[in-house]
Amino acid sequence: MGVAAAAARAALRPTAATLLLFSRPHQHRRATQHLPFARRRRHSYSSTATVAAPTPTLGDSGGEAPEPEGKAARRRRARESPEGLLRHQLDMCSRNADLPTALRLYDAAVSPESPVPLSLHHYNCLLYLCSNAAASDPDSSAAAAQRGFDIFARMEADGVQPNEATLTSVARLAAATRDPAMAFSVVRRMAAAGVPPRLRTYGPALFAYCDAKDADGAGQVEAHMDASGVVPEEPELAALLRVNADKARAEEVYRLLHRTRALVRQVCDTTAQAVEAWFRSDAASEAGVDKWDPRKIKEGVVRGGGGWHGQGWLGKGPWSVGTSEMDKDGTCQRCGERLVCIDIDPSETDNFASSLTELAIKREARDDFLCFQSWLRRHGPFDAVIDAANVGLYNSKAFSFSQVNSVVNAIQRVTKSKKLPLIILHRNRVSGGPAKVPFNQKILEGWRNAGALYATPPGSNDDWYWLYAAVSCRSLLVTNDEMRDHLFQLLGTSFFPRWKEKHQTYFLRAWPYSSLATSLFNCYSGI
Repeated sequence: MGVAAAAARAALRPTAATLLLFSRPHQHRRATQHLPFARRRRHSYSSTATVAAPTPTLGDSGGEAPEPEGKAARRRRARESPEGLLRHQLDMCSRNADLPTALRLYDAAVSPESPVPLSLHHYNCLLYLCSNAAASDPDSSAAAAQRGFDIFARMEADGVQPNEATLTSVARLAAATRDPAMAFSVVRRMAAAGVPPRLRTYGPALFAYCDAKDADGAGQVEAHMDASGVVPEEPELAALLRVNADKARAEEVYRLLHRTRALVRQVCDTTAQAVEAWFRSDAASEAGVDKWDPRKIKEGVVRGGGGWHGQGWLGKGPWSVGTSEMDKDGTCQRCGERLVCIDIDPSETDNFASSLTELAIKREARDDFLCFQSWLRRHGPFDAVIDAANVGLYNSKAFSFSQVNSVVNAIQRVTKSKKLPLIILHRNRVSGGPAKVPFNQKILEGWRNAGALYATPPGSNDDWYWLYAAVSCRSLLVTNDEMRDHLFQLLGTSFFPRWKEKHQTYFLRAWPYSSLATSLFNCYSGI
């Protein structure tokens, strides 16, 4: 089987031109053509015996036919079958990271004396254990990897179709043997076969290229991830950053630093050390231009949300690198400058607002939401948006217009435009119940006259309206809603948590009026 394993490894390489077929020992079968990772099964892998006993009939027993077997009995019979017992034993080996025992069980299962048909789950357990041992134990890495390739060759020969977990383990085996090209070929063939790769599938190839100081290979993996819609996380970005810094590729370092800023909320110590090492390097001091256009830089800063300008490194010479602490006001104790909040890239905000519109139109009455967008264009933009139902009911048994009005006045006092914020309320709130009280009617009339009140129509969900208004106006959002329910899960993007972090503020009824105004000012001025 060693020859078959070597052939399997060769077949996985991107340079392979042919597909190899593997045969089980002591068996002869007609050669057939198969697609990679999509070969037909040769076993049903059921928990029944290989040769089923004939079913009793009325004539055989002389009595009534037996009752059908129940689900519990079938599950129990499956657990007690040779395949079921082997599955349980391999699961225990996987839990205890016990590769030697798992290999003994595998050898016994494939022996001609007492063969046990192996299913996808059996193979996945074995490959997972082999790849873990190959990656974590240098002393037995080569042996564990070889056994893993042998098992994968047997799996291919048996016609058991692998899934994403199987191929991820194979990619890890390739990475453990310091063969990143083979690990990457597994990922590419997965995509070609219609098996969507995941972040964990790309990891072996990416880290193997980075460990080999192959920045070009690592870049190819990153590009393939982007094309597949797989977003890297901090470990992948840190590895890419290190390999490009080691190769003195200043433009790639610049790009990756920005991507890390956009995707990672807070870096760990090892990533911070990689960043610091770059700025202390000779390559960093030599990277940059001596002359630039200040107007383009300013435009880039505004377009990039107040931070990244996209013009590359400015100036040359050694960087001043050191550690510091911030006081409670955000002032750096090393340079004396006060940090400012950098907003999200406006292009990301525009894309999110567009996707939010598409979702809202699908779930709200189309004409109602389009009318709101038209109204917002006429009366906006607003410096802040208030989820008035949430604020008015906070710690109150009945809806409180006075509580909402206190927030409205606090925001108006601290904004430069002195414009009232947008108040979103359902139409029932503005036409019935507490809204009929004369004092509350006076409050509502003031909001209407200022063009700051929008009453959402019957049957609508207020959340779509105040969220869209806050995103499209790039404004402050006042709500205590944590936005964790199904509606917000539909957004399915990493942008939303970052947007909340920079644009949402909370209302606490216990705050004095002056404290509320101060808090709103601090949040607003950080946008």
